[in-house]
Amino acid sequence: MTEANGPEKERSGTELRPIVDGSRHATSGSRWVHHFAAATTHSGATVIVVLVLVAWIIVGVWSQFPSWWATALYSTSAAVTMVMVFTIQHTQARSEIATQRKLDELLRAVPRADNRLIAAEVASDDELAEITRRQLEQRDGPDAERSRP
Repeated sequence: MTEANGPEKERSGTELRPIVDGSRHATSGSRWVHHFAAATTHSGATVIVVLVLVAWIIVGVWSQFPSWWATALYSTSAAVTMVMVFTIQHTQARSEIATQRKLDELLRAVPRADNRLIAAEVASDDELAEITRRQLEQRDGPDAERSRP
């Protein structure tokens, strides 16, 4: 990384380094969601939320809690909750995909590993049941099937 080009894709051998500009995301929406997620997981976000709630209560006490007060609070918290659910879902899905690719690479690297487990997360229910059956047989041995109740 040079000073002239700023935070760009940096490689050390074949290892990818994190990029702070978000250029690895497919869409600007994905970049925005990840920036939002990073901001909301910062400890300062908790402080801001607590301060906003304290201010909300102080203003409520000062204005003697008008009739619209509870409705505004419920609507705001529902909207924030919905946005956070989708933000968490998006970031977790991307993280899960990356984790699966890393596990697949580990399976490829281990000579005695069962390569049929690579990309098992996209297998059908029947294929997963077959993989589970095979794994149990390997763990328990060939005679374990007959000894089960």
